[in-house]
Amino acid sequence: MKTVSKAIVESLAEYGVTHAWGVVGDALNPLTDAIREEPSMEWVGVRHEEAAAFAAGAQAQLTGRLGLCMGTVGPGSIHLLNGLYDAKKSHAPVLAICGQVPTSEIGSSFFQEVNNDLLFSDVAVFAQTVTSADQMPQLLEQAVNAAISNRGVAVLTVPGNVGGMKLEKNVRPAKFTPQAAQAAAPLRQIDEAAQVLQDAQKVTLLVGMGAREARAEILELAERLQAPMVLTLKAKESLESGNNYQVGQTGLIGNPAAAAALDEADVVFMIGTDFPYRDWYPSGKTVIQLDMRAEHIGRRTQVSHALVGHVEPSLKQLLPKLPAGRADKHLASIRKQYERWLERQGRITDPDRDRGLVGKVRSLVENPEEFIRPEAVAAQLDQKAARDAIFTVDTGMSTVWLSQFIEMRGERRLLGSFNLGSMANAMPQALGAQALDRSRQVIANCGDGGLMMLLGDLRTAVTYKLPVKFIVYNNGRLGMVKLEQEQGGLEEFGTELDNPDLSQVAHAMGINSQLVTKPEDIAASIDAALASDGPYLLDIRTNPQEISLPPKTTASDAWGFAIAKSKEAIESP
Repeated sequence: MKTVSKAIVESLAEYGVTHAWGVVGDALNPLTDAIREEPSMEWVGVRHEEAAAFAAGAQAQLTGRLGLCMGTVGPGSIHLLNGLYDAKKSHAPVLAICGQVPTSEIGSSFFQEVNNDLLFSDVAVFAQTVTSADQMPQLLEQAVNAAISNRGVAVLTVPGNVGGMKLEKNVRPAKFTPQAAQAAAPLRQIDEAAQVLQDAQKVTLLVGMGAREARAEILELAERLQAPMVLTLKAKESLESGNNYQVGQTGLIGNPAAAAALDEADVVFMIGTDFPYRDWYPSGKTVIQLDMRAEHIGRRTQVSHALVGHVEPSLKQLLPKLPAGRADKHLASIRKQYERWLERQGRITDPDRDRGLVGKVRSLVENPEEFIRPEAVAAQLDQKAARDAIFTVDTGMSTVWLSQFIEMRGERRLLGSFNLGSMANAMPQALGAQALDRSRQVIANCGDGGLMMLLGDLRTAVTYKLPVKFIVYNNGRLGMVKLEQEQGGLEEFGTELDNPDLSQVAHAMGINSQLVTKPEDIAASIDAALASDGPYLLDIRTNPQEISLPPKTTASDAWGFAIAKSKEAIESP
């Protein structure tokens, strides 16, 4: 007779779950013991449950399959929350199995007792507690099916005394439903959109991650419409490289060409995107939006024509209705602006840029000492990383450098906390990605603030032989916060980080490492890191004054920045 825990683990393993991430203890003991005996599932014991949830979410995003994390009674489960919110907002199917006090103690304010069903009610599409063996496998099936069908988080709570309960001999194993087939938008909606697109003079595409699996159709659409293509950050995968229509990102991390592409269009066609920043949508345009989720239609900007369906089948219906031969004036103009911007960006990445006249002026104003340009680091990483590398990136200035200087060519993949915007995501997401394939190159682009927040889980890379390469943009600052303060006319305050020598910290944890302080050492240090057969950390001292201006700045932005810098200069010792 199987126990509840044994049945859960065997069913998940048969379904294709290969890793369970968490911290062992009390109510989880029957489950972790079942994992110990399951040859096709690996237990990865992290130092903080938040890392477990981020790792499981990363695996779900990369594979489309269910990710699994665990947290024990009370605090252990609470620690999962931030990573689970990231999975929710990234539409990643994740199952969190949480411990609970014995059923006889539920409701008595027992030691460590937390109402998990209430705690996870906002983050989860399903949250229920197993209170008897008779509820299995139905509750497990409901949890997994909800996570997969809704591409979200499901939480199954198992009290300490329930995990070891025996199931009846005739209890069937859990069976999980397959994913639903993709469906095109209704024909009437497609016909209306086709007529609008035919009549438009200038069309710009705003393309998101929902279109990543429809590369051929997206490129054909851009060709027929002669439309520049603005990509969201998450659409860089599969749609950036070899695409003569794309013009990069808009928003705070974007470029002037992408902003102009939207501003100068008659029709903006949003495809598979829920780009959240309202201020960066142009006004007075005809907007078409194609999305599989009806609730996404029109929630960022007013939409004139909605297409509710999956991208690939919908575009296959739409394309034959769009004749070729449209004039390319709009596309040519925007691409020319984009190429000029790329040329300027190329000059910025020169490691020796700060050694000439510009550098001398900067040293008088900023006293950057021998700090390294972060743009140069990202550009070298782009050149040297494998064509199938997986990149993870922390929220903040690290995201800016990656978005502008690292191209997602070949089979490269990209993960970040792009919807939740959490700190400390890059390192645990990289652990999750590397556990899927220890032979594939995984590179974590870490901010110093983010890495320090979950620093203990650097050791997890050593314990489980995960050869992640950690590139730390160490500017001694919370860089994005510093920029926000100064843009608002405030003095920099509370953003300076009193970091240790992170290369020495990594070394103490058993990770090969190097401190990089000179621009001429960037290339060789990255070569050494990528050539290493184990985890490796580069502590790269980057210039804290280096910023990336948004593609459109207002007079108030410039004035606020000038005022802030004046205050800092006057009050500095």
